[in-house]
Amino acid sequence: MKAIDFLKKMNKYEKLEKIGEGTYGMVFKAKNRENQSIVALKKVRLDDEEEGIPSSALREICLLKELKHINIVSDKKLILVFEYCDQDLKKYFDSCDGMIDPNIVRSFLRQLLCGLSYCHSHHVLHRDLKPQNLLINKNGELKLADFGLARAFGIPVRCYSSEVVTLWYRPPDVLFGAKIYSTSIDMWSSGCIFAEMANAGKPLFPGSDVEDELRRIFKLLGTPTESEWPEMINLPDYKHFPNYQPIANLSYVIPNLSPKGIYLLKKFLVCNPLKRISAEQALKHGYFNE
Repeated sequence: MKAIDFLKKMNKYEKLEKIGEGTYGMVFKAKNRENQSIVALKKVRLDDEEEGIPSSALREICLLKELKHINIVSDKKLILVFEYCDQDLKKYFDSCDGMIDPNIVRSFLRQLLCGLSYCHSHHVLHRDLKPQNLLINKNGELKLADFGLARAFGIPVRCYSSEVVTLWYRPPDVLFGAKIYSTSIDMWSSGCIFAEMANAGKPLFPGSDVEDELRRIFKLLGTPTESEWPEMINLPDYKHFPNYQPIANLSYVIPNLSPKGIYLLKKFLVCNPLKRISAEQALKHGYFNE
């Protein structure tokens, strides 16, 4: 794009306020001068201009060009002009005063799974699901956002980085250093978010480091045995943990979740990634018919 064309396109947007900042850049709320619509502008940070656009930004652009779904935040231009959403799920928690309506929890989870099912069916892993990366607009629509760590997957199976997913939402296999994983990585994160929504923003596994995170998981769900998860002991960073017994009734930990909701949550939070529920399977669960 020529410089004059780029400036012309950018001049159509009036910056209103900065609404976020992360590792890869800043996000601004802006107004389209032509039609008065509100959008979000993502300005990618270039630490070294000689190196060009960061690979994470290029990956996000390429993947979002392939993903067109109501529950995935959409980009309008190559310069990363996004539809505007009023808040993220974390800010929504802060506004709920300690209680979220169970029907809203059900609605948000359904939308999260719809977006994930679409991503996974198009061979895309998000790899960084957390409340801050789930946006909510004024119509109550939930959108998957921030695809900076997302990756395409397929056959042949490739090795990926284990340095993905924010610690509190990272599954045990990746915490143990797994470099080969699939859609199950997003499903564990979804389970953690599901529990957090039901508990009005209280994280389920707020670990301080990898070992503390694993200990919190095993104290709640029980330490997996070799018979339950044979591949566990061969993972790069595997270490032995005490034999914790699972809490018999998760309702004590998540009291606002119905019995069917608890049953579905357990399907997400399975330490063995091969036994974790898929997004498509979860959408068919009886919890959504309550």
